[in-house]
Amino acid sequence: MHEKAADLGQGNVRKLLFRLAMPTIASQIVNMLYNLVDRVYIGHMTPVDTVGKLALTGVGICMPLIMMISAFAALMAFGGAPRASIQEGKNDSKQAEQIMGNSLTALITAAVVLTVVFSVFAEDLLLLFGASPNTIGYAVDYMRIYTLGTIFVQLTLGMNAYITAQGFTTISMKTVLLGAILNTILDPIFIFGLDLGVRGAALATILSQAVSAVWVICFLLSKRTKWRLRRENLRPRLPVILPSMALGLSPFIMQATESLIAVCFNSSLLEYGDDIAVGAMTVLTSIMQFAMMPLQGLTQGAQPIVSYNYGARNRERVEKAFRALLVSCVAYSATLWLLVQLFPRLFIMIFNSDPQLVEYGSWALRIYMAVTGLFGIQIACQQTFIALGNAKTSLFLAVLRKIILLIPLIYILPRFFENKAFAVFLAEPVADLLAVITTATMFSIQFRKAMRSMDP
Repeated sequence: MHEKAADLGQGNVRKLLFRLAMPTIASQIVNMLYNLVDRVYIGHMTPVDTVGKLALTGVGICMPLIMMISAFAALMAFGGAPRASIQEGKNDSKQAEQIMGNSLTALITAAVVLTVVFSVFAEDLLLLFGASPNTIGYAVDYMRIYTLGTIFVQLTLGMNAYITAQGFTTISMKTVLLGAILNTILDPIFIFGLDLGVRGAALATILSQAVSAVWVICFLLSKRTKWRLRRENLRPRLPVILPSMALGLSPFIMQATESLIAVCFNSSLLEYGDDIAVGAMTVLTSIMQFAMMPLQGLTQGAQPIVSYNYGARNRERVEKAFRALLVSCVAYSATLWLLVQLFPRLFIMIFNSDPQLVEYGSWALRIYMAVTGLFGIQIACQQTFIALGNAKTSLFLAVLRKIILLIPLIYILPRFFENKAFAVFLAEPVADLLAVITTATMFSIQFRKAMRSMDP
């Protein structure tokens, strides 16, 4: 825990951006692997063709609830961290610590409520998300234990954001790495060694999250951190909590709606296509999730720089940080788009080698990611709105792309095309294009206004 915090107000902005972004990108990848490890071990429970398959399906059905827990961590903390960085830029560390302390209280409160709700209604919710009589037992066994660790998930995800916001990105990466390594070690011991099955997988996960949570809290209580957790800042104050939650609504909606969108895509493809179309969509969304990780890492690396210098009223440095972020995001997304269009089969085969699925998924991937080259503009602008503390616009843009545009288009476009499955896949790039145009237009107006507000 001896990392020195990055100086957000000095030095080359581009070098600083990559210094902060690289550990964050690594954290994103490790966190995704964290979620995959359970499934890999569970899928090998014997006999694989019955128990392993059903157990894997049951745990997969838990994902919407698990994502909801993560979404509440985003709601409570991902808006507070940029606001704390802005206050630090104003040389008001006391207010930054108050925001962090209130976020801790909010995270604990949310964890208690979610634990009670999911413990009581776990079976009903899992049946709602598609559990069958054959898989509900595995799903309930996993979720009941995982729910008991909600407090650890909230603290790890939520409070780790405040470590990143201070510029301690290596420490925040170690938080994720610590839990992932421990989970990988404990999974086979609990699942196979102690013969606990899916309950062992859940137990390994919450114990790993508990260790990560202790790591985070210990760091934020230590002398190494710039913002320290203090008892007097734990008392909730609505003028502190509400603006943070308002800013956190954007990442909350982006995470919470993932399951809803998956249901919409799958139900439409099942109606207009068949099982192969639904399977292709599962692969396509997996590719998109992995491919977007570097973009998310870049924006999280840029957030402390933009927020701090916005608070410090350093217009030149804010503009340089945004330009570096925009160029990096567009360069990455354009390269990704080109590779997908040239080699779609290779991307599909990373996740599945079935010849029929590879053939079907190749053309579907080209359509699904047709506007990916422009997506760097969307995410750079949208996340900069959050970094500047612009809650209303960031919330609108989050709602626009997924709820206002994408979900209706999934059902509207098939009415205008003979190939209905093609039309469902087409909904994604059409929504992306409209969202990029809207975001870029709003950003060009509001960013200039925000910059002028910093002039003497």
